[in-house]
Amino acid sequence: MRNWAETAARRYLEECGYATLAENYYTRRGELDLVMRDGGVTVFVEVRQRKDHRFGAPGETIDAQKLGRLRAVALHFLARTYGRDDVPARFDAVLITGSRGRYRLEHLKDIPLGD
Repeated sequence: MRNWAETAARRYLEECGYATLAENYYTRRGELDLVMRDGGVTVFVEVRQRKDHRFGAPGETIDAQKLGRLRAVALHFLARTYGRDDVPARFDAVLITGSRGRYRLEHLKDIPLGD
């Protein structure tokens, strides 16, 4: 089931002109929150939400291990969807601080995976 933060992120990105390709795409290796299309680029979006910064900022939970899992699931998506894994793609994050009624959203584009 989709949570409110992922819904807010999807709506924001769609308002920015992105098209939704998939939501909550699962494999044994992990999950992609959103898969969007930005022009000719497939964008894998990780959504992170925190009520406040008391326990850290939302982006602090995206570590090297998480990025590795995202990369593996993204390659699976590309191969399954396009029949190959060399299509233009990038990783973004949407960081949300606050609660459903009042929040601040930050969109980070082209997160390096540190291959």
